[in-house]
Amino acid sequence: MTIVRRSEGLGFLTPLVGFLLLFLGFPAIINLVYSVSTVTFETLRAPTISGFGNYLTVLADRDFWRATSFSLRFGLLTAIAECLLGLFLAVFLAPLLTKRPVLMAPLMLPLMVAPAMVGLMYRLVLHEFAGPVPYYLFEWFGDSPAFLDINNAFWTLSVVEILQWTPFAFLLFYMAYVAVPNDIREAAALDGASGWNVLWLIELPLMLPTLVIAFFIRFIDGFRVFDNVYALTGSGAGGSTMSLSIYIYQAFFKQGAIGKAVAASVVLFLASLAVLYMLNWLASRRRRS
Repeated sequence: MTIVRRSEGLGFLTPLVGFLLLFLGFPAIINLVYSVSTVTFETLRAPTISGFGNYLTVLADRDFWRATSFSLRFGLLTAIAECLLGLFLAVFLAPLLTKRPVLMAPLMLPLMVAPAMVGLMYRLVLHEFAGPVPYYLFEWFGDSPAFLDINNAFWTLSVVEILQWTPFAFLLFYMAYVAVPNDIREAAALDGASGWNVLWLIELPLMLPTLVIAFFIRFIDGFRVFDNVYALTGSGAGGSTMSLSIYIYQAFFKQGAIGKAVAASVVLFLASLAVLYMLNWLASRRRRS
């Protein structure tokens, strides 16, 4: 009977495994081959294996490390800000949304807009010469900052990213917050616990797995950001707003350095995998303790 059940389980898994091997495994193998090859668009079908020179070229490229620095700073800043704002909104608006759940719809509207469209929209709104925001700031205060120049572009991009994706963190935290049993809150109130103590000592520990997952998702998404940054500023003056994804895009399509671009993407994948492994390790240590 056990053998029959095991064979049935393998039969159910076979289509999924085949799908993963066909649509994920094969492209992954091809990319690994390209990353250690000298290859152009003309030699895609017959790349020449050349060793790990592409990886050495990437690791020795100053633009690669500048893009890595931008992606790390951007991912960390936006993930922290989105999680803090999302948590505040979830706790602050929970009583209102419990009575008026229809209000959740307008709060989710920023998530419905494509990031590239958001980038184009803010590029028009914040344009130094034609944008309405600089115009009215100049009219009202006599001066306006250049939102998209080399000194302010990073902060402008961060604010745009935070405004669009804070609703995502808010939605996760709100669902985790309302899932906390009211019996625990009532018992804490009977024991004389203040609202702050209930939040800090009871609700936040119960919401911690959701907080960690949301932070990880938003950090990875910010770390590999491409579309809204590319639409708003591109790589910026002197590569000041060049993320790793834009670096890979430029190496592949503008420079034609396919091996270099694929090697950089493999490094990006390994870095993301290392972050995931570290978070899993921290989570397992917490469960043991």
